[in-house]
Amino acid sequence: MSPLLIIIVLLAYFGSLFIISYFTGRNANNESFFIGNRRSPWYLVAIAMVGTSISGVTFISVPGEVGINQFAYMQMVIGFFFGYLFIARVLLPIYYKYNLTSIYTYLENRFGRTSYKTGSAFFLLSRIIGCSFRLFLMTSVLQLAVFDAWGIPFEITVIVIITLILLYTFKGGIRTIVWTDTLQTIFMVGALIITIIAVKNSLGLSLSGVVGEIRNSEYARMWFFDNPTEKTFFWKQFLSGIFITIVMTGLDQDMMQKNLSCRNLRDAQKNMYWYGFAFLPINLLFMSLGALLYIFAARNGIQVPTQTDNLYPMLATQGYLPVAVTVLFIVGLVAAAYSSADSALTALTTAFSIDILDIEKQNLTEEERIKLRKKVHIGIAIVVAIVIIIFNRLNDRSVISAIYTIAGYTYGPLLGLYAFGLFTKKQIRDSLVWIVCVTSPIICVFINKITPVLFNGYQMGYELLIINGLLTFIGLWLLRKKDASHATIKADIPSI
Repeated sequence: MSPLLIIIVLLAYFGSLFIISYFTGRNANNESFFIGNRRSPWYLVAIAMVGTSISGVTFISVPGEVGINQFAYMQMVIGFFFGYLFIARVLLPIYYKYNLTSIYTYLENRFGRTSYKTGSAFFLLSRIIGCSFRLFLMTSVLQLAVFDAWGIPFEITVIVIITLILLYTFKGGIRTIVWTDTLQTIFMVGALIITIIAVKNSLGLSLSGVVGEIRNSEYARMWFFDNPTEKTFFWKQFLSGIFITIVMTGLDQDMMQKNLSCRNLRDAQKNMYWYGFAFLPINLLFMSLGALLYIFAARNGIQVPTQTDNLYPMLATQGYLPVAVTVLFIVGLVAAAYSSADSALTALTTAFSIDILDIEKQNLTEEERIKLRKKVHIGIAIVVAIVIIIFNRLNDRSVISAIYTIAGYTYGPLLGLYAFGLFTKKQIRDSLVWIVCVTSPIICVFINKITPVLFNGYQMGYELLIINGLLTFIGLWLLRKKDASHATIKADIPSI
């Protein structure tokens, strides 16, 4: 496909984002940037959160993983749904009760300043690496498909991509993000559905024929109850799905910031319920596409790439499918990556401004606060761009994936901190909390290495997150103050 055509499509795509940004960014202030003046319609937030959750990594990885683990991922997706119920019934009432802008302010109220800063710092580290990794994958695809042909260096591509995000989020923040991510979700799901239709037509199948083809293929297995040592074992996937959702949605400023922009708690809960429901069929479609792509490759004698993540990009961009699929794949990939990255950039700016710089507590005028927030926004964008360029210079996907995996370990301490705050009434020695939060992930890295040796090849999966949170909880229990039994915020849990 012509790189020029791809550029024209992308310019039209970004033009639509900037039009939205223009209208949503008018008369913007810090409150609209951080929480959209709490006026976001819940149904738009639900749609936008789908796009934020399904990053560029998911867009290309979930279809590719079907060749290895069949439909096992659906076991985790079902766990996600129950995690969303917990968020709606337990976490959101607390966030709205205390009128939080940054969700990590809860930790200051519950434990103290060190816990607050530690929790926010772990989020900042995780999100910067995660956002950079996702944008790196998307940038690499665009570089190969378009910019290499024009001799444009990777570094310039990164700067352009980050600048575009910066420009349309600069003024409106979360108020803009809710609308742009809604549009990007529509583009992404549209690309997914059109690709399925194109592959279906290429295989000469009817809709019922597609269902039968997938059901009778080697990729259709969804339930895995037979081998507890495998990563695909049902209870490992299901329970991990619950805790991953609680941590990476409910305890993540990026995901919760959209929810906090809803008009009230009731709207935020409705958003979470519908978002949770929508996630099930959308992921099922991604896995169905994966099965169809493998069937298509086998029927046409196409060699499947060693790295399964490359299957969808290869078939979509190298002439195996109609040109319309190529265009939609690029748009869908960019939409998936941008809906995740723009939200992350806004959340990182919010967390750093409120949690690290204490922008709301400083004796500044509103104009001075806005200027400071804009400087932070630019600074975060520069940091993300530098990390992406470093990833490219490493030139080793296994090393980059390892860095991304390590960043995932930092969500465990957040799980432990919030669990201790919610389910106990104990106060702790706040100044020592950071030691527990740093030590726990290090221990988990060691556990992950020795488990296969000690337990006959047992493969650790996402359950390591639960262990990480448990270790943090135990560490906080050891730091509890024995002369005080009640915390500043009472540790009562709303009824589920």
